[in-house]
Amino acid sequence: MMPDQFPWLTTIILLPLVASLAIPVLPDKEGKRVRWYALGVGIADFVLMCYVFWKHYDASSASFQLVEKYAWVPQLGLNWAISVDGLSVPLVLLAGLVTTLAMFAAWQVDYKPRLFYFLMLVLYSAQIGVFVAQDVMLLFIMWELELVPVYLLVSIWGGKKRRYAATKFLLYTAAASIFILVAALGMAFYGDNITFDMVELAMKDYPLALELPLYAGLLIAFGVKLAVFPLHTWLPDAHGEASAPVSMILAGVLLKMGGYGLIRLNLELLPDAHVYFAPILAILGIVNIIYGAFASFGQTNMKRRLAYSSVSHMGFVLLGIASFTDVGISGALLQMISHGLIASVLFFLAGVTYDRTHTLMMDEMGGIGQVMPKVFALFTAAAMASLALPGMSGFISELSVFVGVTSSDIYSSPFRTVTVFLAAVGVILTPIYLLSMLRQVFYNSGAAPTCNVTNAVSENQGSQEAVCFGTNCILPGDALYNDASPREVFIALCFLVLIVGIGFYPKVATQMYDVKMVAVNAQVRESYTQIAQANPQIYAKGLFTPTLAEAEVTAVLGVLK
Repeated sequence: MMPDQFPWLTTIILLPLVASLAIPVLPDKEGKRVRWYALGVGIADFVLMCYVFWKHYDASSASFQLVEKYAWVPQLGLNWAISVDGLSVPLVLLAGLVTTLAMFAAWQVDYKPRLFYFLMLVLYSAQIGVFVAQDVMLLFIMWELELVPVYLLVSIWGGKKRRYAATKFLLYTAAASIFILVAALGMAFYGDNITFDMVELAMKDYPLALELPLYAGLLIAFGVKLAVFPLHTWLPDAHGEASAPVSMILAGVLLKMGGYGLIRLNLELLPDAHVYFAPILAILGIVNIIYGAFASFGQTNMKRRLAYSSVSHMGFVLLGIASFTDVGISGALLQMISHGLIASVLFFLAGVTYDRTHTLMMDEMGGIGQVMPKVFALFTAAAMASLALPGMSGFISELSVFVGVTSSDIYSSPFRTVTVFLAAVGVILTPIYLLSMLRQVFYNSGAAPTCNVTNAVSENQGSQEAVCFGTNCILPGDALYNDASPREVFIALCFLVLIVGIGFYPKVATQMYDVKMVAVNAQVRESYTQIAQANPQIYAKGLFTPTLAEAEVTAVLGVLK
């Protein structure tokens, strides 16, 4: 085969899945060989995707590339149709990086290591499959496949309430996924030709009466994954009970599937309905930002505080998607990338801290920064990135969203003013709850640490008193205050270098998707102007936007065409 004909994407998807099948037969009693094998597979797949996108992906094109399409179940019209564009490439790379480092972070897993790494590799494949699927039904199948390993990873290697958290996650996401199936069938069977291909679906002219319920259903499905209020309640429970490596994937990759789905299906396939739902998305984004910040401040459990922080930060994704501006929607994707890196390192360091203290309750810690200076320094740097310190990726992504909303010519000045003001309140609250967390955990806050410096180690996998986050299960009284190991420093620095790099030179990330985001925004703006031409009063009432004059609408349509 010629290089440009080689099934690169199929190889990237199937490599971890096929490699996972060898884990049960690997000769390994203690799990050491299994972890090296799984890590090697993860690195190989990540290097492969970097090579493929470097050599065969053209960032100046907004169309699908590296297209592979094979008949899968012809009787049902199902095809193995996969491809990438500016929306999927950065998220595929994010998934590969986070999942590979999560497997490295799980280096101390000694309870059923074969099953653990098998599930991690299956999850690796499913995540990539979601981001490269060009067939809506294939996207749905990959979406469902990803649920199974996450459920097992939380329910087996989680905390005391792990089964409750895993079941809640599964019920929420599986129930919401039904809307993806219904929407896929509705779009596929509308019109003369039955197809699940996204390119062909985008060419169909759906009536508004069909688009609106389809958009609403997909908003629920992707809103659950994105942790949009009030569909977010599974997230704090899942994060609070999951092991640190699984939390890295939950926050770093799985949340981003919701934002990806909103842009890929809601905006690209249903742009007319987006015109009507955009103000609702903006309002939900503000609610997420404010509610998540206040809820985070009220948590005493470190991982639950970080989980609600993720809820808050996902509000900026909704705001950017609803902005109708190039810089706003680009900022939404950059926020997904930035938060994926920042949340992953924060949850990883929370796991590192837990491995030493064997408690997640911040009021039971205090002063451990004196004996763990490396962990303290890394945690502080990650927290600064999360609170959008200038020079880090969180700052430039949130700034892009702010600029996108304030410069939008679709919404009225009062609406933009109120929106930006309320979002700014969330930005002010973020350093309060993050710096408070650092003070309670690492400074001498007056609380007596729960852990004693002893060498005692006890195996308590079945004990309800021990919370076993994928490592040796040790009771709090048996913990050691060891500083970060070279492996842990390396994992944290992999994230922090990228966070700082994007913060100082955002083009590292934005050049991959700018052309695509401009094309998506042009499409939704064209839908808006066409609708406004037929119904000039669409946003005229209330705070949303003034009426567009007919001459202005015609001029805008002429530019877009």
